[in-house]
Amino acid sequence: MLHIENVSKDLGEFKLDKINLDIKNGEYLVIIGPTGAGKTILLETVAGVYPPDSGKVFLNEKEITYEPPKCRNITMVYQDYMLFPHLNVEQNIGFGLKNRKETKEKIEKKVREVAELFNISHLLHRYPDTLSGGEQQRVAISRAIILEPSVLLLDEPLSALDGQTRNRLRKELKRLHSMFKTTIIHITHNFEEVFSLADRVAVMNEGRIIQVGEPDEVFRRPNSEFIANFVGVENLFRGMCINDGNRSYIDVNGIQIVSSLCPIGEEVYASVRPEEILISREPLNASARNSFKGAIENIVDNGTVVRMSVNVGIPFVVVLTRQGFSEMDLYEGDLVCITFKASSVHVF
Repeated sequence: MLHIENVSKDLGEFKLDKINLDIKNGEYLVIIGPTGAGKTILLETVAGVYPPDSGKVFLNEKEITYEPPKCRNITMVYQDYMLFPHLNVEQNIGFGLKNRKETKEKIEKKVREVAELFNISHLLHRYPDTLSGGEQQRVAISRAIILEPSVLLLDEPLSALDGQTRNRLRKELKRLHSMFKTTIIHITHNFEEVFSLADRVAVMNEGRIIQVGEPDEVFRRPNSEFIANFVGVENLFRGMCINDGNRSYIDVNGIQIVSSLCPIGEEVYASVRPEEILISREPLNASARNSFKGAIENIVDNGTVVRMSVNVGIPFVVVLTRQGFSEMDLYEGDLVCITFKASSVHVF
């Protein structure tokens, strides 16, 4: 297990502020957050590039806070690859093993195995400036994984690649993790990478970790307005929690959104996922406790789904499949009903 305990680091423009985080052996943790949140500094502090100003780092119960990077068995891959331009692919991949004074035979054998794993055996004689971005990134990851690290750190490894190459490499990272069970910490701004790769996701802002959890938990149940806005939560409202003796609800500009999670007398944020809202021409005979009537203000066809904004006194975004939208024959200006359960209302 990688245990980060109250780690702080101030580099002026970038900082870490009392970071506490545990990553289990074999876990794939993805870190997201705005630019300048401290994500890369956190990885570099774990790798030993920077010693923390305070706090401790443990790997498998051994403190490594001030261990030199070469003694940590932690490898890091940056988004710009950082390959050695004067070495060919074979030499780049085997560089770490050569530094460890491994035999020439062992280096050649392991390089061949890793190159085959990443489908770059045909590139071993080539130099970095003759490779595509995807090929360079495969070489960089191969150079890191050949050392059999306890922890692999990936700093936006796919961000510089085109969409098709990014998708291919994302699948290869998933396959790599499945094969080697390496503990991986991966920084990204791409939410697809979160959902396709992460066992858990951590959200950082201003040098702090704000929330950690499974991707579905963090994206569906953010614990702050910042996270809700950052991960693109729609239907986010601010209101007062009230109990009238029969029910608890959030009053949002006179619209009463029923929720059993409402802390009475407090001002809160409430959110409802667009896909959890039903839309109909007439009120539904359903057990759902929230039902409102309003007009469709905007319709956007996104290809696989259609997003609509329905104004019921406050605007709700609703999502329909294209087939469902076509069957309902809806147009801007139409009056409709929206319905959702009290349990679909997330309050924080």
